[in-house]
Amino acid sequence: MTPVRKHPEPTVGRGRPREFDTEAALANAMQVFWAKSYAGASLTDLTEAMGITRPSLYAAYGNKDTLFKRAFELYEKDRLAYVFEALEAPTARGVVRQMLAGTIENVSKESRGCLGVTALASCNDANPDVQQEVQARVEVFRDLITARFQQAIEQGEFEKPTSAEAMALYLMAVLQGLSIQAGAGASREQLHGVAEAALAVWPSC
Repeated sequence: MTPVRKHPEPTVGRGRPREFDTEAALANAMQVFWAKSYAGASLTDLTEAMGITRPSLYAAYGNKDTLFKRAFELYEKDRLAYVFEALEAPTARGVVRQMLAGTIENVSKESRGCLGVTALASCNDANPDVQQEVQARVEVFRDLITARFQQAIEQGEFEKPTSAEAMALYLMAVLQGLSIQAGAGASREQLHGVAEAALAVWPSC
């Protein structure tokens, strides 16, 4: 995890300054959520990894829900950049190939799977706000993929009548499946085997 450098950080209004690096602490919180999921990460786990007290966590981030949302934003920025790069591939098949490769690289790190997938699986009705936040972000990615596949359909890349939304949902199901398999201990070689099988039946040229 990122070492938390101790230095004063000014706050608005009265009170003592925060004496920790909020960005490093947030990166460490992201690692805890990624390793243990939202539900599995206790406040003790988080504060110990972040090197801060509970009062400092509440003062800087509000509560566990808000901390998770910020950690998930960081995860998207640091770990999911490959999604946007893949969308720039010249063909739909190229998009799929790059997303599969990027997902395998991401989820096979320490067999952690995907933070978003584990969050959706672990956030129950007691945390609807967090679940809705993650679901909304997942839907943004789905809409981007759907739009890219619609462009490919209009350019004649698919030989048979195809629904862009259905193909986007299929791809996301495969990506989420890779995450679950990685979290269950599947090797990178096994994950690449799944990716090659998905590409073998992909219907565009």
